Amino acid sequence: MKKVLILSGSPRKGGNSDILCDEFMRGALTSGNQVEKIRVSEKKIDFCSGCYYCQKSGGVCAKKDDMAEVLQKMIDADVIVLASPVYFYSIDAQLKALIDRTVARWTEVKNKEFYYIVTSADEEKESQERTIECFRGYADCVEGAVEKGIIYGTGVYEKGEINNSPVLKQAYEMGLSVK
Repeated sequence: MKKVLILSGSPRKGGNSDILCDEFMRGALTSGNQVEKIRVSEKKIDFCSGCYYCQKSGGVCAKKDDMAEVLQKMIDADVIVLASPVYFYSIDAQLKALIDRTVARWTEVKNKEFYYIVTSADEEKESQERTIECFRGYADCVEGAVEKGIIYGTGVYEKGEINNSPVLKQAYEMGLSVK
């Protein structure tokens, strides 16, 4: 059994990437894993101000919001799923703020399996590559990170449109493969 943490960056509850997170979660639960999904937009996570208070205070951030709780869950997880819709060929602001705020204890986030979920209105996977590169940029900073899989949800714009796509089954099966 693994501890799986899904960070759903979608600002739309029930949006396409959020639905794929739910399917991944369903599969991972079916495989007997402990799974938690956090909708990042429902947490209060301020932007990093680069003050480096955290470096002088043993990893305690000067900002008092929900990030300390989320960061502890990231440290404790075996598997981290990063999910975002593509916004101007990159990740959305909510998830980027969360990633930047890991700086407080970034060296403690290590030995993680990473899965990436990306959705876009564009039909081409190539339009999602910069978003994937943003995820990989974060994973490159995580000691012992291993990329395990990517879900490409292409050609979806309207909320719930992913429900008509075969990628829904792929997300479930990828979650199922977590062991």
